[in-house]
Amino acid sequence: MDRSRRNLLKTGAAGAALATAAVGYSGVLGKMSQGQWAGERPPSALHGKSLAPEFQVDAITGAITPNPDQRTAFTMCMGCTTFCGVRLRIDRQSGDVLRVAGNPYSPLSADPALPWETPVEEALHSLSRHGKRGLEGRSTACGRGAAVLEQMRSPHRVTQPLKRVGPRNGGEWQPISFEQLIEELVEGGDLFGEGHVDGLRAIRDLDTPIDPERPELGPRANQLAVIDAANDGGRAFAQRFSRLAFGSQNYAGHGSYCGGAYRSGSAAMFGHLRQMPHAKPDFRHADFVLFIGTAPGNAGNPFKRQGRQIADARSDAGRNFEYVVIDPVLTHAGNKPSAHAGRWVPIKPGTDGAMAMALIRWILDNKREDQTYLAQPNPDAAEAAGEASWSNATHLVVQTPGDRRDGRMLRAADLGLGSDEQYVVLPDDGDEPVAHDRLTGPARRYFRGQVTTADGESLTVATSLTLLREAAEQHTLAEYSAICGIPEQTLIDLADTFTRHGKRAAANTHGGMMAGNGFYNAWAVVMLNTLIGNLNCKGGTVVAGGRYPEVAPGPRYNLVDFPGKVAPRGRHVSRNSQPLTDRPVEAPWFPVAPNLTVELFSSALDGYPYGLKALFLRNANPLYGIPGMAKHLEEKLRDPGRIPLLVSIDPFMNETSAYADYVVPDTFMYEAWGWAAPWAGVPTRVTTARWPAVESPNARTAEGSPVCMESLFIGLAKAMDLPGFGDDAIPDADGRLHPLHRPEDYYVRAGANVAWADDPVPEVNDTELALSGVDHIRPVLEDCLKPEEWRRVAYVYARGGRYEDEARAFEGTKTRHRFGGPMHLYREEVGTASNGLMEERFPGTPTWYPARFADGSKVAEHYPEPEWPAQLISFKSPLQNSYSIAVKRLRQLHPDNPVLVHPEDAARWGLRNGQSVRITTPGGSETAIVQLRRGVQRGVIAVEHSFGHKELGARQHRIGDQDFGGEGALAAGLNLNDLGLADPTRSGSSVWVDPVAGSTVRQGLPARITPA
Repeated sequence: MDRSRRNLLKTGAAGAALATAAVGYSGVLGKMSQGQWAGERPPSALHGKSLAPEFQVDAITGAITPNPDQRTAFTMCMGCTTFCGVRLRIDRQSGDVLRVAGNPYSPLSADPALPWETPVEEALHSLSRHGKRGLEGRSTACGRGAAVLEQMRSPHRVTQPLKRVGPRNGGEWQPISFEQLIEELVEGGDLFGEGHVDGLRAIRDLDTPIDPERPELGPRANQLAVIDAANDGGRAFAQRFSRLAFGSQNYAGHGSYCGGAYRSGSAAMFGHLRQMPHAKPDFRHADFVLFIGTAPGNAGNPFKRQGRQIADARSDAGRNFEYVVIDPVLTHAGNKPSAHAGRWVPIKPGTDGAMAMALIRWILDNKREDQTYLAQPNPDAAEAAGEASWSNATHLVVQTPGDRRDGRMLRAADLGLGSDEQYVVLPDDGDEPVAHDRLTGPARRYFRGQVTTADGESLTVATSLTLLREAAEQHTLAEYSAICGIPEQTLIDLADTFTRHGKRAAANTHGGMMAGNGFYNAWAVVMLNTLIGNLNCKGGTVVAGGRYPEVAPGPRYNLVDFPGKVAPRGRHVSRNSQPLTDRPVEAPWFPVAPNLTVELFSSALDGYPYGLKALFLRNANPLYGIPGMAKHLEEKLRDPGRIPLLVSIDPFMNETSAYADYVVPDTFMYEAWGWAAPWAGVPTRVTTARWPAVESPNARTAEGSPVCMESLFIGLAKAMDLPGFGDDAIPDADGRLHPLHRPEDYYVRAGANVAWADDPVPEVNDTELALSGVDHIRPVLEDCLKPEEWRRVAYVYARGGRYEDEARAFEGTKTRHRFGGPMHLYREEVGTASNGLMEERFPGTPTWYPARFADGSKVAEHYPEPEWPAQLISFKSPLQNSYSIAVKRLRQLHPDNPVLVHPEDAARWGLRNGQSVRITTPGGSETAIVQLRRGVQRGVIAVEHSFGHKELGARQHRIGDQDFGGEGALAAGLNLNDLGLADPTRSGSSVWVDPVAGSTVRQGLPARITPA
């Protein structure tokens, strides 16, 4: 039978079925067409129970008439850490948020975004059908962003300060006043009937060393630490208290248990191991993208922007765009209607580095790298050659074992050619070494040989590119193929395709790098970008365009300096960021890593290098988020003798809050102040405003502020008379001091810096104040700001932030906002470092580095494959996040997370679809439901993140005489982190972390699965 005949029969059958349905349900269909339904009659025959529009547009004149029962607010979403700009619809009577949509000014929500100076009335026009512009100008929120507003009125919210009654994690709490909270935290005492607890006043000792025999550890003030979850616009405020006023060195974010391996590996290439810069593909102009350990539409940041741009690119027949997702699990990146544009290549977990080194080897063997780019030894030479960035590919590295300079970059001072700030290269047409910044043309890319120092010593040296090539040559393509599970020809095809698009190709990665070798996996992946010289290029990779700085020395208010500001000193408790000096060591050090939440806990609980006396958690939930922590560190966390004062600041009772001594409520979503910016992926300048569009249900302070992170730190600082808070706290441009008694005193003045950055913005008019909803905070603006300031700041709030026009993103084929430093094929800080437990130094260039433990031993030496035939991995949920499980609308769509296994593995392991199974790792054992899916690499057990909660309302607590929580449905599913490993080569408290980056391991856990 021919295809047209078969399709005709199918159509006919479908038509007959519809006709039958129409006859059988004619009465129902008739009622539906007339707006008649069983039960309550909807308000509108056409729109049913949908919300009344927020405004109406006159079809003839275009005049906008706002709905008098609603108001609007342009602000920031907190559904994930992309921090998209959104537009709220708020009921004027109840004060509730009715709906969330996108902000048309924000490049994170609209593509393209409206020019920033577009009047608000015209912005609203662009969202309507007037002039047939609605679809063209639409700006959206993702499914999660649209749903999580439900949590603002959740019965599981903490709205008043709580003090534990009984042991930690006992589930019994006493509500207390804000004043009692401040008094007890500052003064301490026998707070729980368990003995004396030092308060913050006693802990803040800036003169007495923690250990007189080790003064390098710093003063006792370092025994306060603060951990936060993400920079949602409030991090600078929290650091103002903990670092600049209190004087503690210890402040850590969540990166070490989120995407820290990628960020550190990228930072090695960018050369800033503390700030951890990174780049993302320019999806709008790229021709080819490799997604490795991440997937568009499912993960990555900016989540929504990249998903939309990829969808547009693959549906545009004129683009000829292609992408490949290399990942152990196929998520939402696959799409059959656009299969011509994207495909999935499965890979063994934790072997991304082998795959990337295979591509690097093929590229170098076949001379497919950008040779002109890699030959430029300095930025001036690169500019003259027409390049948008440069690298240290030609810089010489000392390779003389036993010499004090072994592993260091060769300096011009070593050869008597200049200073220690200058490196050494060989001209492309000569053999005489020269300082890298004195060469005006290309330098030699490949060299291994001898040079003579100013003292007459002979040193063996090699260029950075030579060392990278030698690292790639340690294995053949066939060996790399066997390691990563990707056929050799596929590796060749990937390398060939990647290098066929000039600079309009990019390699992108993120959370999939969180393996026991994630640092080197990530460095190898991003090195592919450097080999084609695509940084700062249209269609290549781009760094964030930056922000309009709010926490800055000005131009209106100095929020960086203040009278009495403290400069923290000493070593981080998490044993990071500074060269290793301890020998021998009790636990590994991480000299090239940033502050590490994971190691902060193990250090504090074991007292090495010193202990903590107080720990504040700000919206952080490490017990849920760190693989292995709940299993291996919980018992010590329960002991108040280890960390005597534990305070959680959070809108909810999370898994870690349950162990706190005090739980302090925080403002949530659209109740809070803040200023945020995208991580990367937006090449223009962006500063997104977060402001309290609705009232918080939290208890109030004496000043009338909601109890939250800011009011807590203000109260503590004022009680202790710390600098930077109280009456004379914030200097303006003229040196006059202004008060900091309320959160708005800080954030609104930060908004003045945003409004005056570069050229001052216009003043808002009353029409825009009303249409944007900013008239809701007009009294605050007028109270905090000078008469000439408040309307300009309101202009920024009326647009939900300040956004550079997207037309300014590029200058020809190069980005306007460029990363100016070199890309590092070799990084001296890495190549000369050790963690103190391994005998050897770390490799200084990307290489295949099998997953290992802290002492350098490989995982298979401890957990052989025959005993552990599967590998456990995590992947992101496109709907849920780590705290959204209580959102009913999301749970109705996706109530739990069955684990995914390939059907061939299921047959081998005796599993059936939908069966209850037991998953066991060396770290523990949990039950789950299995789902068979061919979109999983063989040998893999894939677990979607964000489920398996024990708190957030799942467990019942007792607050005073009231029950709190106990909604069992919130505990559905499995949390992979409950199966995380301890490091078998370490003594004391530990979980398995990457030996270089200190990031946790959740990809490639040795496991087995059996019927339950």
